[in-house]
Amino acid sequence: MSLTRRDFTSRSALTGAGVALAGSVGALATAPNALASTEAESAPDEHGSGHDDHHGGVGYGPLIPDPDGLLALPAGFRYEIITYSGRTRLESGEYTPSNHDGTAAFEGPRGTTLLVNNHELGGHRDDWPHPVPLTEGLVYDPAAAGGCTVVEVRRGGHVAEWVGIAGTATNCAGGSTPWGTWLTGEETEDRAGEEGMTKDHGYVFEVDPEDRRANRDPKPVKAFGRYAHEAVVIDPKRGHAYLTEDASGPNGLLYRWTPPEHFRHGRGRLRGLADDAGVLQAFKCFDSGGKFVDDLSRATRTGTVYGVDWVDVPDRDARTTSVRKQFAAGEVTRARKLEGMWWADGGTYVVSSYARDESPGRPHDGQVWFYDPKRRTLTLKVLLGVNTDPSADGAFDGPDNITVSPYGGLVIAEDGDGVQHLFGATDGGRTYPIARNELNLGTEGDPEYSEFTGVTFSPDGRTLYANIQTPGIMLAITGPWKRQKRR
Repeated sequence: MSLTRRDFTSRSALTGAGVALAGSVGALATAPNALASTEAESAPDEHGSGHDDHHGGVGYGPLIPDPDGLLALPAGFRYEIITYSGRTRLESGEYTPSNHDGTAAFEGPRGTTLLVNNHELGGHRDDWPHPVPLTEGLVYDPAAAGGCTVVEVRRGGHVAEWVGIAGTATNCAGGSTPWGTWLTGEETEDRAGEEGMTKDHGYVFEVDPEDRRANRDPKPVKAFGRYAHEAVVIDPKRGHAYLTEDASGPNGLLYRWTPPEHFRHGRGRLRGLADDAGVLQAFKCFDSGGKFVDDLSRATRTGTVYGVDWVDVPDRDARTTSVRKQFAAGEVTRARKLEGMWWADGGTYVVSSYARDESPGRPHDGQVWFYDPKRRTLTLKVLLGVNTDPSADGAFDGPDNITVSPYGGLVIAEDGDGVQHLFGATDGGRTYPIARNELNLGTEGDPEYSEFTGVTFSPDGRTLYANIQTPGIMLAITGPWKRQKRR
């Protein structure tokens, strides 16, 4: 059913700012280069705790340089290396694959935590020193380098790692399901015969972290479409899947998949779907006056609310034309680098990492939107101004993977230029640093720092897991977590 202009206009008038401030993250108003991480700058006291009364108790204090040159954290926090590509090994003896990306944590048997970790490896596997090993029975395309590993963290710090799926390509953000599995998407549109591939790519696959047998003979969920997949979330009430696309020329789309009538989600049931099962649609936004919005970069202030309609995808398998190119001007809304998503508060948070000349609106260095499926509205929660000096430690830019924190607000992995952080955004819209990547892959005169990825909390909320994508390091961060004040 279409959301009419009259419906949206009247709904906007009734809800107003209440819509703009709904959910876990309030509107974050920022000016260009104004996102300096100065919400907690005080020095640690004699007990090693940072006083942050001057800043109203937001954040955890300043980041302290790491003598080992890996991860700067606030006082009282510590990290452990869980996996390290080229150093740690799988159960089968091969090295941990490289290029860690999206990750989710699941409660495992006997007090263990199971982490499913994407490896964003594109092209032919011969191009990478540490591709995902081709474990018998778990391979989709033997030419492809990517896939997922499952990491089991046991009491006492013992870690085991094995392959969940292999032979997939450019596995990026992904997403967990309400029934305890992982959906990994390929951020590519390579076909068989391209880049040495033997099968078509650009699909979503399901990985079960607990049942290794369930992962045998991988089958793509073609009903979700073939395009440059980033993240995916499942609406636990309605059964819809929401999926982001990271692409340009033209910019990518936000998709919704509606399951067929009488379909019930559960472990392994996506495998049984027909390739054309359900309905795949792309979003189309309009403002409170009923005017079509061609690109999310048109929004210039937090609290902006758009109505959303959904338009059927003509050919979801993109047999002759990429899905995003099947729509004419005026048919769908686009956005640059639609990346991470996280389901919470009855809807999904959606990231657009930046906008520049490839977008028709105002340039920015990051947006976080919230889609409310009940109201059929999309609300701009976070807007990062253009960071004019990425080499300086302060401003944040290029949000990518995100998670909703059990302590309030969002935790965001930075994938921008220059210095890279994990940072938080409180319910009231304040930002604060959590970690800084200090592993310099460049030179002293021309430093280079890899992006953070795979940010996710353990099921008990005590540990924040995150990855440094290159070379591929999974980290566990613990410390005096506290609920962040709403201000």
